[in-house]
Amino acid sequence: VLVSGDEAGVRTLMAELHHADAADLLERLNADERARVVEILRDDFEPEMLSELDETVRDHVVECLGVENLAAVIAGMESDDALEVVLELDEDEQRQVLDAIPPGDRTLIEEGLTYPEDSAGRLMQREVVTVPESWTVGETIDFLRQSADSGDDDLPARFYDVFIVDPAHRPVGSLPLSRLLRTRRPVAVADIMDREMKLLPVATDQEDVAYVFRQRDLVSAPVVDDGGRLVGAITIDDVVDVIDEEHEEDIMRLGGVKEGDLYEATMDTTRSRFGWLLINLGTAILASMVIGLFDATIEQMVALAVLMPIVASMGGNAGTQTLTVAVRALAMKELTAANAWRVIGKELLVGALNGVLFAGLIGVVAWIWFGSVALGVVIGLAMIVNLLVAGLAGTTIPLMLERFGVDPAVASSVFLTTLTDIVGFFVFLGLAALILL
Repeated sequence: VLVSGDEAGVRTLMAELHHADAADLLERLNADERARVVEILRDDFEPEMLSELDETVRDHVVECLGVENLAAVIAGMESDDALEVVLELDEDEQRQVLDAIPPGDRTLIEEGLTYPEDSAGRLMQREVVTVPESWTVGETIDFLRQSADSGDDDLPARFYDVFIVDPAHRPVGSLPLSRLLRTRRPVAVADIMDREMKLLPVATDQEDVAYVFRQRDLVSAPVVDDGGRLVGAITIDDVVDVIDEEHEEDIMRLGGVKEGDLYEATMDTTRSRFGWLLINLGTAILASMVIGLFDATIEQMVALAVLMPIVASMGGNAGTQTLTVAVRALAMKELTAANAWRVIGKELLVGALNGVLFAGLIGVVAWIWFGSVALGVVIGLAMIVNLLVAGLAGTTIPLMLERFGVDPAVASSVFLTTLTDIVGFFVFLGLAALILL
C-alpha cells in the first residue's frame, strides 16, 4: 500500500490495527518509510501508538511529527505516558512542546518533571478517582457516571480502585471497582473500603515499586507526597512495562549492549559495543599472560595445550550458571545479607560435587586419550578447584558489586570469566609442572 502511494489505504490499514500492533509495524519500517507513514497520519496520529514505540524509533517519529502535532498528540495521552514522551525530548524541544500544550495538561507534566528519574512520581498517572469518606456507594457510582457524561478529563480512562480521602486529601482507604458494583447503593464507602493500603512515596524507585506489586499482588497503588497527600496512582500496566524494561536492561548489559541497539545506526552500535569488547580484550590478555608463564611446560607436553581450554570453559560455564541465579536473586530481593552465607555455602557445595563428578569423567577421558593416568589426575584436580572457585565467585562477585553500588548485571560477567580463566589455566598448568614434569 505504501509503495503504491495509496495514502487512504495506509490510513485505513493503520486505523484497523490495535495501537500496539501499529507501533510494531512502524518499528519494522526503515527510516524513509516510517517518515512517509507519519506524514500521512500527521493530522490524526493515534496518541497511544506513540507510547508503545521503542525509544529510538519514537525519537524519529517525534522528529517527523513536529512540535505542533506532537503537542496535540501528547495532550491526548494519559499523564504518565505523556511524561514519558516529554522526558525524551531535549530541553529546547520540551519547552516548545509544553508551551503548545493546554495549561491543565502542561501543569501535570511539569510536576512530573520535578520528581526523581525512575521514581514512582515519574511512573504514576495523575488522574485518579477520589471520593470523601462520607459518601455512599450510590453517590460514588452517580459521580462516576456524571463525570463520564460530562467528559471530565480529570478522571482516568481506565482505573481499578476508587481512593477514599480525608479533607486534607490523604488516602484513608481504597475500594476495588468489583466490590463497589456488588454493593447496594445506601452502604457507606467507609464501611467496605480496604483500610490497609501500601502507600508509595513519590521518590520510591521503580524497581521497588515493581517488587511491592509482585509481593502484594496489586493491580494499583496510591502514590503520596512528603505530606502524605494523594498525588497519583500506579497501575499494573505501568508495572509490567517496568519489569520488562528492567529485565531487558539487565540482559542487554550482561551482553555489553544497550536498549534500542537493534534500531540504531551502524556506527552508533559499533561505538557502543567497542568499550565492552576492549575490556574483554584486556581480560583475555591477562589469561594469556598466565599461559605464558608456563610456556616451557606446554612445549614439553603438547597434551596440555589440547586440554587446558576444557578446564577454563567448564569453570566459566559453571560460574555463569551461579552468576545468573545470584543476579536474579539480587534483583528480586531474594538474596540479601541475611542469607548470603547460606547461599554461598550451597553454591560451594554444588561446585564441589560437580567438580568431583566432572573430574572423574574428564580424568578417564584424558587417561584414555593420551595414555597417562597422571595427566588424568592433574586435569581432574584442576577441574575440582576451578568449579569451586566458579561457585564462590558466582555469588560473591555480584554481592560485592551490589555493596559498592555497582550494578551486578553490568560488571559481574567480566570479573567472573577473568577469574575462572586465570585460575583454571594457573592451577592446571601449575599442577602439570609439579606432577608431570
